[in-house]
Amino acid sequence: MVSAPAAAFAQQAGAAKLSIELNTLSQQDSACRMIFLVKNAMGKDLERAVFETVLFKSDGSVDRLTLFDFQTLPAGRPRVRQFDISGTKCEALGRVLFNDVHVCTGEGITGSDCIDALELSTKTAVEVLG
Repeated sequence: MVSAPAAAFAQQAGAAKLSIELNTLSQQDSACRMIFLVKNAMGKDLERAVFETVLFKSDGSVDRLTLFDFQTLPAGRPRVRQFDISGTKCEALGRVLFNDVHVCTGEGITGSDCIDALELSTKTAVEVLG
């Protein structure tokens, strides 16, 4: 039998999500603009969230390793962040890998909390993995 406080804690822990959706790709001259919709459902504000990402070409080869700084992510409020990837054609991208957490800070938050809460999705033809 599970006590009510333990059940409430398990439910709260299960709900801790940091959802990152690749929403749109847009060619901007010689850069590919990647627009992400981020929803912090971790229950606490993130003062800063920076992820190490790997961009793959559509043929599977690595294009580059880079850092995406999602900045401040308040709890319970969606945020849109965009990144311009210079020298890249959007149609040449095949996959984005969220490889690791570079920085993830907030009251009582660790980098492992952010990686554990990460929930990735895409509305584009580019696959997003973590």
